[in-house]
Amino acid sequence: MALSGKYGKVNIPNVGDEEPVFILRAQDKLAEPAVEVYGILAASHEAALAETIGAEVERFRGWTGVKKLPD
Repeated sequence: MALSGKYGKVNIPNVGDEEPVFILRAQDKLAEPAVEVYGILAASHEAALAETIGAEVERFRGWTGVKKLPD
C-alpha cells in the first residue's frame, strides 16, 4: 500500500509499501495546470511520459464535477 499524507494508505498497483504518493484529484482547480506543468518538466528531461500526459490533462479538463480549491 502506498502512503498519502492526506488519504493515508492507498492501494495502487506497482507502488511499494510505505512509498509516499501525492494525489491530485479532478475536483481540485489546481490539478489540471499542475499536471500540465509536470508534462513540461517531463518533456524538458526527455521522459517518455511527456508524449502521453496530454491525454491525462484532457481527462482532468473533461471532468464535469464541481471544482474547488484544495483543502
